[in-house]
Amino acid sequence: MDRRLPPVKGRGAVSNPAGRFETRTVDAVDDGWARAAESEEPVPFVTQVSPEPGKTIISRNDSPDIPFDQSINPYRGCEHGCVYCYARPTHSYLNLSPGLDFETRLFFKSRAAELLEQELGRPGYRVSPIALGANTDPYQPIERRLKVTRSILEILWRWRHPCTIVTKGTLIERDLDLLVPMASARLVSVMLSVTTLDDELKRVMEPRAAAPRARLRTMETLARAAIPVGALIAPVIPAINDHEIERLVEAVAAHGASSAGYVMLRLPNELTELFRDWLLVHFPLKAEHVLALIRQLRGGRTNDARCGTRMRGEGDLAALISQRFQLAVRRAGLDGERRPELDTTAFCRPAPTTPQLALF
Repeated sequence: MDRRLPPVKGRGAVSNPAGRFETRTVDAVDDGWARAAESEEPVPFVTQVSPEPGKTIISRNDSPDIPFDQSINPYRGCEHGCVYCYARPTHSYLNLSPGLDFETRLFFKSRAAELLEQELGRPGYRVSPIALGANTDPYQPIERRLKVTRSILEILWRWRHPCTIVTKGTLIERDLDLLVPMASARLVSVMLSVTTLDDELKRVMEPRAAAPRARLRTMETLARAAIPVGALIAPVIPAINDHEIERLVEAVAAHGASSAGYVMLRLPNELTELFRDWLLVHFPLKAEHVLALIRQLRGGRTNDARCGTRMRGEGDLAALISQRFQLAVRRAGLDGERRPELDTTAFCRPAPTTPQLALF
């Protein structure tokens, strides 16, 4: 059955399939009332935002593929609508679709600052940089109103805790008043995601993210403010944006990036079908070619979750892309993927907030 919907302006996915954990699915069928159905307006996909109180805020991992062991995701779902986002399948845990639901049914950590301060104050807490933006973008559009990410940065700066930020949102410039002193104390570094320089490709692939030129201007602003900033070219998609690698590296170097890295497209779980639907709508003539190239990178599959290969792929095509990237980085005079070392010694542990303290 064709799951595709008419493209929705400002949205990335072109389908909204049920998540893999749902026990009930609904298929549209022709019941003979076609004329009545045709006269009805389609239900708009309006952004809905809900609080998610939670009991903890810091997530931990021990993956050798990831350069951090602690992270905070201020939001679930992302209004940027990037069709390739590897976080989309996590919406299935909420009995929501990884398709259009992921970019319209959003959740925010309503007690983020409070929970973070509590966790930092625990006697057994061990300091290591906390990554913001590991799953969904901490500077997506709703951050302008909710300021969850800013509240987290305020706590981290108050207790001198280091953090890293990955974003494609220019809203990060709002928080320069926090980021500048944090950078001066070696407590923050930023990676800006720049996927394409083509405005039309950005429009269909990352509909509500900032324009490429705007991201480059933000990179330049951060660099001039002495905030360590690098570029993340992610994902690299064969036959879609891989031809831009050299131009992207050259552009980020010219706008203040001190380092650059890349990640190959990953298609975990439902993302394979979502991405195929998107290709068939926007690139119908080369959809199968793109998928064939992806399978070349993933041992005949569309996804390979093994540590050591999932970020870069394997085979001749993966090796060629790696060589091109490394050569481009050397030509641009960048430091590859080396990130600045952050200071973990300045951390001041918050006093634990327990009722017993009132007795003394």
